[in-house]
Amino acid sequence: MRRGGRPRPTRPPDRGPRINNRIRVRQVRVIDDEGKMLGVMDTQDALALASHKGLDLVEMAADQRPPVCRILDFGKYKYEMKKKEQASKKKQHQVQVKEVRVRPKIASHDIEVKVKRARKFLEAGDKVQINCLFRGREMMHQDVGVEVMRSVFKQLEDIAKVEREPHREGRRMVMLISKK
Repeated sequence: MRRGGRPRPTRPPDRGPRINNRIRVRQVRVIDDEGKMLGVMDTQDALALASHKGLDLVEMAADQRPPVCRILDFGKYKYEMKKKEQASKKKQHQVQVKEVRVRPKIASHDIEVKVKRARKFLEAGDKVQINCLFRGREMMHQDVGVEVMRSVFKQLEDIAKVEREPHREGRRMVMLISKK
């Protein structure tokens, strides 16, 4: 354990691959800007070759022995990687939990409207939480609320499955369904 003095400097967080003079090994395997393998050479020689071409030496596979480095324009490389990352994020769909509220005394047409909305949510890939809200004396007849929730699920049975059975949370009953 170290006592007194200045604290040890901490390494900055890894900000991508090492480039140019940050590469600390003696020898590297080099790939040139056209994709040709140049083989293993001293790091200083590889740096000189990269600077002669007006490009950077970028460490691509640091875990290899010797590390694989590539001669390329690092700014352009960062830009392309950022674009790839944004494109992959754009293709991802975050599953959200959408809510559909019903009441024990709900009319059949209102149930159809709620089912239509829930079906749209499920087809978009989201989960649907069906909430049945109870007021006053409706708490005495929770079985009616369960029946309403079951009727909503029966109409969605072709594309949905029950993820969480109806259970009570205070003055409401909650059921979670998701796409099959």
